Amino acid sequence: MQADLLLLQPNVYNSYFKQWTRQNVAIKDGRFLYVGPRGEDTFQAEKVVDASGMYMLPGFVDIHLHIESTMITPESFSQGLLRNGVTTIVPEPHEMANVFGLEGVLEMIKASRSCTVDMFYAIPSSVPATSLETTGGSIEIEDMDALLATGDVICLGEIMNYVDIIRDPACKTNQILKHMRERYPDLVIEGHVPKLLNLDLAQVIYAGVDSDHTHQTVEGLQARISAGMFIEIQEKSMTPEVMDYLIQHDVSEHFCFVTDDVMADSFRDRGHLNQIVRKAIQMGMAPEKAIYAATLSPSRRMKLHDRGAIAPGKIADFQLVSDLGELALESVYKKGSEAYSASESVTSLQAAPAYRFPDHFYQSVKLPELTEADFAAAVDVEDGTYRCRVMTVADGSTFTKESLVALTAEGGLLQWENSDCGMIATFERYGKHGGKAFGLITGDTIKRGAVATTYSHDNHNLLVVGHNVQDMLLAANTAIKQQGGFCVALDGEIKANMHLPVGGILTEDPLDTAAESVKQLREAMHSIGYEHYNPIMSISTHSLPVSPYLKITDYGLIDVNSGKVVPLIVEKI
Repeated sequence: MQADLLLLQPNVYNSYFKQWTRQNVAIKDGRFLYVGPRGEDTFQAEKVVDASGMYMLPGFVDIHLHIESTMITPESFSQGLLRNGVTTIVPEPHEMANVFGLEGVLEMIKASRSCTVDMFYAIPSSVPATSLETTGGSIEIEDMDALLATGDVICLGEIMNYVDIIRDPACKTNQILKHMRERYPDLVIEGHVPKLLNLDLAQVIYAGVDSDHTHQTVEGLQARISAGMFIEIQEKSMTPEVMDYLIQHDVSEHFCFVTDDVMADSFRDRGHLNQIVRKAIQMGMAPEKAIYAATLSPSRRMKLHDRGAIAPGKIADFQLVSDLGELALESVYKKGSEAYSASESVTSLQAAPAYRFPDHFYQSVKLPELTEADFAAAVDVEDGTYRCRVMTVADGSTFTKESLVALTAEGGLLQWENSDCGMIATFERYGKHGGKAFGLITGDTIKRGAVATTYSHDNHNLLVVGHNVQDMLLAANTAIKQQGGFCVALDGEIKANMHLPVGGILTEDPLDTAAESVKQLREAMHSIGYEHYNPIMSISTHSLPVSPYLKITDYGLIDVNSGKVVPLIVEKI
C-alpha cells in the first residue's frame, strides 16, 4: 500500500484513551492513514523515519489568543508557533478591529492565508468593548454576518461586556447574542466573565455565553463547570489550588489550556502553549492529561473534528518529542510534511514579510504633537485639599484597584507632581473628536520618568503614564511622530522604544527581533520602578474598561463594575 510518510516505532499518544502505545504510523495526502503494528512490509512510503525512542503527540491547538498581543504579524507569529509545536490556533483580532473595524479583521485573515499554521478566526464580538471609549472602528452585526459568510471564522470571540448583558436587556451585546442564537444556533460563543458567580453568572450563560478564559479560582471553576461552562486555563490561572482541582477531579472534557496573551520575549525564551503544558506537568498533572488539554479538548470545543488526535483520517499535524517531561521538541510536521526541525537554525525560519498591509494601516495615529498644556491637571474646584480617586496597580494581576488619596488644588490645577502619585492620561488618536482624560496612578507602577504607548487595550488610543511633564511629552511625541510605538523616557532621554507601524500596534520585524525590543522595554520599565511581573501587559490594560476595577479611557475614569464614568475628585477635605 502506498504512503507518503511512515514513522517507525514512536510512542504514540492516543487522545481517546490518554495513553501511549508503541506503533507504526502511515501518512498519506496530509492525513493519518494507519496507526498500528504494520510497517514496511505493508506500506511503500516515499519517506521512512525511524522514530524509536521518540514520543509522538498531536500538534498543539490554541483556541484563545490574540496575535496582536505579541505585537508581530501573523507570518512571524506562525513561524514562532511551529518552533513550539503549535499547529492550529483560533486568534481573535479585536485589537486590529478596534483600530480599523471590519477591514482590520479581513486584513489579518488575508495575512494569515499563506501561513503554515492553520488560523481559524474568532469574530471580535466586543468592538468597542464598551460604550465608554472611542475606537478607530467597530464591529456591528452586519459585519459579523459578512465575516461568517467568508468561511474563515469558526466562533464568536470573547463577549466582554458582561455588565451590560446583566443590566441592560436592550444593549448591543444582548442584540448580538440574540442574533447569533437565532441565525447561527451551532456557532461557538466565547466569554470573558471575571469573578462572576451565582445569578450574575447564570444570566450570562443564559444569554448564550458558555466559556470563560479569565483568572480562575477554585470557587469560580466549580461554579462554571457545574453550570456547563467550558473553561480555558491560561497561565495566570495555574495556581496550586486550581491545578490541584484539575488534577484531582475528572474534568478533562470541561477545560483546555490557552495562552491568550504572550509577550514576544516570553514567546522566544519560554515558548507558547507548550510552556503551559510543560508547567502543568511540572505542577503534578499527568503528561497524558496535560497533552489532552492542548490537543483534543480544545479541538472538540471549536468543533475542529479533523485534528487533536493521531488517528486514521485526522490531519497529520504532529510533533516528535525526545523528553516527555520537558517536552523537548525535535521536529514538527504539518499535514504530513516537516515544518520545523530543532536541528535547523532559528534564522532559517525568519523570512522577509511577504504580506504588506494597505498603506493607510501605516498612518493610523492622527494626533498633533502634544504640548505642556495637554498635561495640565485642570480641575474645576476652588483651592483646597481634596480626596481623589487613584488607580492602584498591583503585581500579580492586570486588575487595578481604587484608592483614595488627599491632594491639593491651587489655581484650578491639581498639584500631583508634589505627591507620591503619577499621572495617567489618554488621548483619542483617530482624529474623531480629540477627546482626552487624565487621572492619578500609584502602586507597583513606575516611580519616575514616563511611558507612552499607542498599544493600549482595547481602544489603542495614546496612553501616557509619568511623574513629570517633560518626560511624558518626550515619550508621547516620540510615539506620535513614528506613527505608533511603545516608548520609555527618563530625564529627557528615550530609554527604550519599540516602533509599531502597523495600526500603531504591530511590528513587521521577525519574532526574535521583536522579542529583543520587548525585552528592552521591560527592562527599561523595571529600571524606573515598575514592579509588575508583566509591566507591558499591565500598563496596556489600564485603558481596558471591562477589566476590574478602576480604568481610564478618553471618556474619563471608569468604574468597571458599575460600568460608569466616575469623577477624579470625590470630596473636599
